[in-house]
Amino acid sequence: MQYFKTNINVPVECIIVGQFISDTPWVHEKRIMDSNEMIIGVNETLFLEMNGIEYEVKPGQILLIPANVLHSGYATCKPGVSFYYFHFHCNNEVKFINEVSMNSEVVKFRSHSDVKRSDVKRKDSNIYIPIYSIPKYIERINILFNQLIHIDKSSFFSHYGVDYLATFILIELSEQVLADYNTTSELVDIKLAKILEWIRINVSSSNISVQSIAEKFNYNKDYLSRIFKKETGITMTEYINLQKINKAKDLLTRTDKNIKRIAYDVGIQDEKYFMRLFKKYMGLTPTDFRKAYYLKNFNSQ
Repeated sequence: MQYFKTNINVPVECIIVGQFISDTPWVHEKRIMDSNEMIIGVNETLFLEMNGIEYEVKPGQILLIPANVLHSGYATCKPGVSFYYFHFHCNNEVKFINEVSMNSEVVKFRSHSDVKRSDVKRKDSNIYIPIYSIPKYIERINILFNQLIHIDKSSFFSHYGVDYLATFILIELSEQVLADYNTTSELVDIKLAKILEWIRINVSSSNISVQSIAEKFNYNKDYLSRIFKKETGITMTEYINLQKINKAKDLLTRTDKNIKRIAYDVGIQDEKYFMRLFKKYMGLTPTDFRKAYYLKNFNSQ
């Protein structure tokens, strides 16, 4: 695993952003770009070769193509293949570090975990982006990317809105990577990390509940509920609801499915209950949330 490391005390310069969709079988062209490119799989599988390594970028997976690196398609993608992308330049030096160096960086972060944010110097504002990754919370990145597309298509007088939001997407991915490192050895006794991951993966089930989760992991329901609230600060029911809402936000910005179908897809059979729950957590209706992302940029080139 290689990591792309750079300082973002100055935001990156976003060159172009959009969503690619092909309705016919398609092969990525062979090329070298003078900018970095982030690709986020949306539908079907993108086949790309880079530095002798073949990557399959499936929905929810991310590939970072560094500047001045030859890359090309090595297989034909199915009709309907789609991915988000944005090209960017970094205003600071870019380094590529391996897993050993990354572990050292994480140890350093842990040793300064009690330092106040206001005390952190700008020179320490580094981000760490894996060349290839499967983010745990891809919905967050998809939502931010839809907002990036929206702002890019808006008539803003300043281009900095796009630059700052593109930078924030990189920060979000970096923070997810660092969070994974920081939680690998925590809360082993009650397997909380595994429980959180299981909920995230199975959140669309209509049968998911505190009781079913306790039975799945062989815990007493009341005991598990107390430990969960103590360690996370929220109840397990709230966590399940938040995961459902995150999934719904992703579907609202990424698909044209109607509200009833989205409710069903996140495991809620009652459309009216889903709308009430969404408004409770988001402060606006699903329809109003979707309207915030009405500008899209699709291409097939």
